[in-house]
Amino acid sequence: MAFEDVKAEIGLLLSRMQNEPEDAHELYLQLLEKLNELKAYGLPIPDDLKNLEAALSAEFDGGAQRPG
Repeated sequence: MAFEDVKAEIGLLLSRMQNEPEDAHELYLQLLEKLNELKAYGLPIPDDLKNLEAALSAEFDGGAQRPG
């Protein structure tokens, strides 16, 4: 999958997180999946998304750090 496609999907997930807060955890898991796709292809993860991942991890996983 192209970097631009993954970026677009992440943007959609972030919009859904704002509009559907009751499904925020499921959307967070989908966001992690997309970020992991970028990592698997060796593509850079923008700092703002790294910070978002850390903040959401603290909220949903009790702050557990993910390798990567």
